[in-house]
Amino acid sequence: MQGKRNIRLLIRYEGGAYHGWQIQPGALTIQEVLEETLSRITQERTRIIGAGRTDAGVHALAQVANLHTGSSLPARTIQRALNALLPHDIRVLMAEEIDRAFHARFSALAKRYEYRIWNHPVESPFQRRYSWWIPRPLDLEAMRMAAQSLLGEHDFLAFKASGSDAKSTVRSILGCGWEAWGPLLVFWIEATGFLRYMVRGLVGTLVEIGLGKKETDHLEKLLVSGERSLSGPTAPARGLFLTRVVYPQKWSFGKQWEEHPWRGFPGI
Repeated sequence: MQGKRNIRLLIRYEGGAYHGWQIQPGALTIQEVLEETLSRITQERTRIIGAGRTDAGVHALAQVANLHTGSSLPARTIQRALNALLPHDIRVLMAEEIDRAFHARFSALAKRYEYRIWNHPVESPFQRRYSWWIPRPLDLEAMRMAAQSLLGEHDFLAFKASGSDAKSTVRSILGCGWEAWGPLLVFWIEATGFLRYMVRGLVGTLVEIGLGKKETDHLEKLLVSGERSLSGPTAPARGLFLTRVVYPQKWSFGKQWEEHPWRGFPGI
C-alpha cells in the first residue's frame, strides 16, 4: 500500500435488505456493495475496512470505514460519486483523507449501539421497520435497574452466539441505560467491544424483566452463571442501530456527528 492515500468514510445505512456488513459468499452485504461501487469510480479493487461488523438486518447511523487508494480523486469527489451510484439505503455522510495510521476498526476506542422498542398496544406504521413492537406494558424502571448490573467488566458467556469464534467473552461496558419518548423506548450501550448478537440478547433478557417474567436481579445472576439457556430471546435485528464509534481526539469527527446521530430520523 506504499504511496496510497488513506480515505475515511462516515456511512449511514438501512440494513433490512442486507446480510450484514461483512462480505460473505452467496449473500448481499454492505461491504460488498460499497466495494463494487468504489471500483467503478476509482477503476481499482479496494478493500473497505469497517469499524464494526453489523449483523443481518441491523442498521447504522454512523458506521466508520477506511480504504487505501491510488486514485487522485479528492475525497469529496469520491463521496459524491458514491452517493450518486449507491442504492438509496446506503449513504456516505462524509469522506476525508486521513493519516495512514488510522484504522477504522483497530483505532476505535469504543462503540455505541441503540435498540428501539415501540411499547404501545397499537403498532406504529412509522416505527415498524426500525423497532421491536411489544404491545404489553413494560416496567421501564425494572429494566433500568437491571441494566445497571452490566456496567464494568463482565464475562458475557451467557450471550455468546452458537458458532461464534470469539476467543474471549469478557467485555467492558462503559455506559448503558434506557430512555423514553412516549411509547418509544431506547436502550443504549457503549462498550470497548461486543460479541455477536450480544446487544440483542441483552435486550431480549431485559424485556423479559420488563414483562415480569424474570426478577430484576436475573441479569446479574445470568452474568455470573454464564448459562445461555437462562437468557431471554434474541431481539429482532430491525431495532438495532450502530450509532457511534469513538476514536482518540485527534481522529474525532466532532460534535456535529457525535452528539446528534438521530437528526433527520423519523419518530424523533
